[in-house]
Amino acid sequence: MNKAIGRYRWTICALVFFATTINYLDRVVISLLKGDLEKDFNWTETDYANLVVVFQLAYALGMLGVGQLVDKLGTKIGYTISLTAWSIVGVLTAFAKTTLGFGIARAALGLSEAGNFPSAIKTIAEWFPKKERALATGIFNSGTNVGAILAPLTVPFIAEFWGWQWAFILTGATGFIWLVLWLTMYDTPANHKKVSPEELAYINSDQDEQTEDQTSTEKVSWFKLLTFRQTWAFVLGKMLTDPIWWFYLFWLPAFLKAEYGLTGMDAAFPVAIVYTIASAGSIFGGWLPLNFIKKGMPVFRARKTAMLIYAICAVPVIFAQYLGSMGLWLAVLSIGLATSAHQAWSANIFTTVSDMFPKKAVGSVTGIGGMAGGLGGMAISSLAGKLFDHYKALGHIETGYYIMFLICGFGYLLAWLVMHLLVPKYKLIELSGHKAPAKVA
Repeated sequence: MNKAIGRYRWTICALVFFATTINYLDRVVISLLKGDLEKDFNWTETDYANLVVVFQLAYALGMLGVGQLVDKLGTKIGYTISLTAWSIVGVLTAFAKTTLGFGIARAALGLSEAGNFPSAIKTIAEWFPKKERALATGIFNSGTNVGAILAPLTVPFIAEFWGWQWAFILTGATGFIWLVLWLTMYDTPANHKKVSPEELAYINSDQDEQTEDQTSTEKVSWFKLLTFRQTWAFVLGKMLTDPIWWFYLFWLPAFLKAEYGLTGMDAAFPVAIVYTIASAGSIFGGWLPLNFIKKGMPVFRARKTAMLIYAICAVPVIFAQYLGSMGLWLAVLSIGLATSAHQAWSANIFTTVSDMFPKKAVGSVTGIGGMAGGLGGMAISSLAGKLFDHYKALGHIETGYYIMFLICGFGYLLAWLVMHLLVPKYKLIELSGHKAPAKVA
């Protein structure tokens, strides 16, 4: 790339990374306070699972609407509204006095946090050519892991010295710092003063997007989008794999407690290690298809090949229970590999949307897929809660975890097969206006 072309788009990627970090920091606080909250509110495993389900239901419903809203309002306003709302809700959760109050707070958090990924994916589509989008997505998506790393290193400490209420207040308040940066630094590439003509031309260099109106906010109906096989490939891919990430996110601390008796600060380091490994996977997941592309492989084929590799890398987690019987760190490393594979997969499945759809529809399609992932997450959380209560009563909770790891191990291969059967070849979707040339890879 010509050195005269600026690199401001990577500054934008960093902003999205920090927003995603905050999103997950606020999201996982409850999993690290589970022990304290169970004592204060007398929760069972099913009660906790129900709170997870409430969050996921609201998140799923929010995804369906917020994706289209972001396409209509644009990324700057859409992101601002979402992050402001979830930061306020995060702080207010500290004042919940009953299980019902927690349920309402978690529902509000899920609804407002739904805006992050449609805004983020649309931002990347606006600021990066296709060949760089998986890498940019992998970088910002690693914020999910950084948030999950920061949480166990800070939340138990805050809760121990100041009480669980301050854990919600302080993590929720971090979003307001980001808002200042976003509002002062962000604009679309075409309107940004720091973007040179050369960089703008590079951003818009994809031939099959040349005829697209980059500033269009035309509304695209969900019903029209659901007529395309490409939409269903993304939706089913998310529905089959997002729940696995939800399981790791909300049940990993509980697994460490159930299997090894680790709680609070003792569990912080193993959890942080898992998400550190996952963060590396997210970035590698974006780099690998870019490397394939540089070697001459078409974009869509590079994306699909990389996703198959990541799906295979997720399989060994089925042995996590067995390996864990020989030592804590064998279980941690096997789960770390699985979360790493998920994040690598995630960096690419998100990018398939901007590969196949015009930019004006990216937020809407991402939202529909996110809703499907949330609904799948509800199902797996309900299943996990019932399994763990059942096997805990029998004195064999490890059997419940074995079943869940079995599901987690094979979910990605199933998702890859479904996506391949629905979209075996690449074609850019034509929604209106000028015809974009179809490309097969």
